[in-house]
Amino acid sequence: MTTCPLQVLTLPTAPYPDQRPGTSGLRKKVFVFQSKRNYLQNFVQSIYSSIDLLDRQGSTMVVGGDGRYFNQTAIEVIVQMAAANGVGRLVIGHHGIMSTPAVSCVIRKYKAIGGIVLTASHNPGGREGVFGIKFNTANGGPAQDAVTNRIFQISRTIEEYAICPEIRVDLATLSKQTFDLENKFKPFTVEIVDSVESYANMLRNIFDFAALKELLSGENHIKIQLDAMHGVMGPYVKRILCEELGSPANAAINCVPLQDFGGQHPDPNLTYAADLVETMRGGQYDFGAAFDGDGDRSMILGKHGFFVNPSDSVAVIAANVFSIPYFQHTGVRGYARSMPTSAALDNVARATKIELYETPTGWKFFGNLMDAGKLSLCGEESFGTGADHIREKDGLWAVLAWLSILATRKQSVEDIIKDHWQTFGRNFFTKYDYEEVDLDAAIQMMEDLELRILGKAFMGQRFAVGEKLYQVEKADNFEYTDPVDGRICRNQGLRIIFTDGSRIIYRLSGTGSMGATVRVYIDSYEKDPDKIFRDPRVMLEPLVTVALKVSQLHERTGRSGPSVIT
Repeated sequence: MTTCPLQVLTLPTAPYPDQRPGTSGLRKKVFVFQSKRNYLQNFVQSIYSSIDLLDRQGSTMVVGGDGRYFNQTAIEVIVQMAAANGVGRLVIGHHGIMSTPAVSCVIRKYKAIGGIVLTASHNPGGREGVFGIKFNTANGGPAQDAVTNRIFQISRTIEEYAICPEIRVDLATLSKQTFDLENKFKPFTVEIVDSVESYANMLRNIFDFAALKELLSGENHIKIQLDAMHGVMGPYVKRILCEELGSPANAAINCVPLQDFGGQHPDPNLTYAADLVETMRGGQYDFGAAFDGDGDRSMILGKHGFFVNPSDSVAVIAANVFSIPYFQHTGVRGYARSMPTSAALDNVARATKIELYETPTGWKFFGNLMDAGKLSLCGEESFGTGADHIREKDGLWAVLAWLSILATRKQSVEDIIKDHWQTFGRNFFTKYDYEEVDLDAAIQMMEDLELRILGKAFMGQRFAVGEKLYQVEKADNFEYTDPVDGRICRNQGLRIIFTDGSRIIYRLSGTGSMGATVRVYIDSYEKDPDKIFRDPRVMLEPLVTVALKVSQLHERTGRSGPSVIT
């Protein structure tokens, strides 16, 4: 403990107009945080000020990040300002690193009032990359709109911030550090914890680790390859999959977290995890997975690079949910998917007579349903899958769920997927991402598109492409009424639904750092056994043609094609 009380300062500042949190917090280029005076301090103060003083005085909060550039610098500021704002204890991951699922786990374990997560997820890191900061509330999940709106309003009028600049914390040592502050009756405490162990202990209570160990290191074990993409998941994968469950050390690659993620996008898709895809195509490994920067998403691959579409992944887990002991004990209360995600999960819910919720994009909507006891398993098309064990999507949980299914069914990934299609039918699905599009052009395109599809003349319109004929049955701007609290969320994405169940969806993403990202989702259901194994690109090409024709996306954005196709 320090010998002399440390001084708390209140310093003047001026607001910035651009600190509105998106669906995953505030994300900007690193240089914005570095070059704009008090930019970080303003947002951090706005977070603390959004919590009632009586609630935050003496409270516990959690801090962790994905290890990207500026992570430790930001943590130092967050610690100094937490002390000055009356927080009693901070729980921080070793070296300042903690996966997003682990943050949710630790918030719930310590009954904290919330946590600050330092991540920009799949966006590139390094000095020229992106930095992000978001606030999770006491349930362990992303803050609801009412909270983020309050944070934003405070950031627009902020005039001062409180800080204790003399505090220095050793992030490299597992320890409990205390500091005396002037005019404070109790010392301020910082605990540096092994977040991997807390998270691993949670997983031990969800999965059958003995069965998983037999699968991965027993007499007839499978061979796996897991790519942490130099993100936060490296230590978790090494400790849990290798050291505890027995996979050889070389089963885990790129497991050292790097500030720039090795110069790559830590995005687990076919484009950015190309090295893993190529390795899996060789046929040496039975199961593969890649994780994003903060560990809440993962891509699943089978032998010879067989790709598991994320929409199919959550549907398969739902169809085999009792392969996971956790659900044998809790039962299944409901399923949910984000609106743009394919309707593959709907088919399972319908067959098993379990409630299905279609929500806007953003894990906070799932969290609300979970807190109300209405939801057990959920997923989104952007490689996020999770359950009600925490309030965030969980990349490693999804991998262990798949391995549990493999252990139970004793089939390959490909055979499990194909059996699923034969049972429930197949939703052919793809997503086109047009990244860093001029914001004004993107907004104007979406506004004009909405006017067109909501017009009376559009209803019933037919589009012929080759032998395919699509007729519009419904078109809208998706609106969600939360069944828990009655909140209405409007303008969540433009939908065109055809008479055969096919869907085209257009959205502007809220998680980018520059310009706009226009996302186009194509979903087509097929139950004909003679067609379910056909090439998705061939099956979806006519609908893609319609999507581009209706929106005039290429002409309106100046793009000849998408940045990423998944």
